[in-house]
Amino acid sequence: MRCNQCQDTDTKVIESRDVSDGDAVRRRRECISCKHRFTTYERIEKPQLIIIKNSGARQLYNREKLTAGLYRACEKTQTTSIQIEEIVDNVEKKLYSCGDTEIPSGRVGELIMEELASVNEVAYVRFASVYRRFKDIASFEKELTEIKTHSQINK
Repeated sequence: MRCNQCQDTDTKVIESRDVSDGDAVRRRRECISCKHRFTTYERIEKPQLIIIKNSGARQLYNREKLTAGLYRACEKTQTTSIQIEEIVDNVEKKLYSCGDTEIPSGRVGELIMEELASVNEVAYVRFASVYRRFKDIASFEKELTEIKTHSQINK
């Protein structure tokens, strides 16, 4: 690590600590040559995720877009913003842990629905109705029946 004062490369670490829930390490360093102290941060560089749309188009993963969709689905429900952020965090962890950098949008939608089903059934149905693009009432009723069955099993 190069000293930002004298540009010497001989520095030592004085102190290290985790920050951002363990996603980064903060290091206090001291230059051996000029004794200047400075702070550096080390973060794991996550790969950029590319979402493959149903049309075949590719676009960069956008956390804000995902969050906005969840806020719309959870509008006028008891779902808190903390719960929505937890859903997004959980989905992101699953996306990054799969090892692929290109992910079909369908997989993202399924992960969101898995998370929403346990948080708020109304939000789940709203999201599912947009995501699955129900063609008729019968397919919508089928989804509702599955939700009822699932919630009765979990009680």
